[in-house]
Amino acid sequence: MAVRPEIKTHMGKLIIASSDQNRLATWKRGLGDFAITSLAIDKSSIDRLDGLRNEVLRIKPEVLLLDYDLLGVNAANGAASLRRVCSETKTIIMAGDISENLEWELVKAGVRGCCNNDVQPQILKQAVEAVLKGELWIRRSLACRLIDELGKTTSKNKAYRATLGLLNKLTQREYDIAVRVGNGENNKQIAQACGITERTVKAHLTEIFQKLEVTDRVNLALVLSSDLDGGLLDLDISLNSRLEYPPPPLKSRDNDKK
Repeated sequence: MAVRPEIKTHMGKLIIASSDQNRLATWKRGLGDFAITSLAIDKSSIDRLDGLRNEVLRIKPEVLLLDYDLLGVNAANGAASLRRVCSETKTIIMAGDISENLEWELVKAGVRGCCNNDVQPQILKQAVEAVLKGELWIRRSLACRLIDELGKTTSKNKAYRATLGLLNKLTQREYDIAVRVGNGENNKQIAQACGITERTVKAHLTEIFQKLEVTDRVNLALVLSSDLDGGLLDLDISLNSRLEYPPPPLKSRDNDKK
């Protein structure tokens, strides 16, 4: 991973992460006076998110501008795991033409905004500034979903708190392994990513199963899924957020506001 810090007049501390050097350069130019750390990450690396998590924990940026390609197959779980490292960091996903349902899953995982990879520089800066102010930069059609979901939080809170209580029993290493299991990784892949033996992975899994009161990987994944579904409850936003602010859908985002 290549780390190239560039410090400018402080308007907010940002990390921008991608495997594409051209994208990094373009995003940096569009962001002007922010204090930026650029991370060039190999998207084929099995531990790419581990390296990114370490940098987020070290720098504690206000905003993480993240290339969707780095999240892997289970993008929502990857985004949620990054958010747990530093809950104060607000994530904006830079992607191609993703579906509304996928963007919704990312929002539920704690993502604060989504933009096209080739978004115009001034629009990218607007998105970052909006997210820094506590707003969401999502397609307008998701605002209704968000309002509906917020209306359901009362009935979900008890179940979510129960799940969260179980997960809080895990050590950081156990939690990392549990998330990898939820992402579909086998013991060999987990061992390679964590720098431990498969025997150690199995020992950790035994502890995880006991603490979470589950008997197999499928039920472990279900517990993690419940935690992910609860992510929306922890967005620390309210109905007073400017839900009319988010730009049009990905194909046509521009300067217009409702």
